[in-house]
Amino acid sequence: MTLAALTRRLCALDDIADGDTKSFPPPPGGFTGLFALRRGTEVMVYVNACPHLGVPLDWAPDRFLSSDGTRIVCAMHGAQFIPETGACVEGPCLGAHLERVMIEIRDGAILVAQDAGL
Repeated sequence: MTLAALTRRLCALDDIADGDTKSFPPPPGGFTGLFALRRGTEVMVYVNACPHLGVPLDWAPDRFLSSDGTRIVCAMHGAQFIPETGACVEGPCLGAHLERVMIEIRDGAILVAQDAGL
């Protein structure tokens, strides 16, 4: 099944400022939300769960980045991830990766599969 065949809209691309992040609730019946990071016209969407303990990464609503904006940081134990790849470069899950979600940007909206985050 292709993404185009089964999608849910997260938000408009313009709802996320360049260099910022935004969190999204789990799909119906799911337990784990998603978050998006925008870098110019590129958007990365990840499952909002640290690979170490499975806890949400954000330290406040829509806040996932280090103070200088160069790393995604786990609020629970400070693990750091490269935003473009999701690779953990510091912390107890060193070498692990965040789960990236396939997206499509259509008509200015960020779309993911209906079951993303389940």
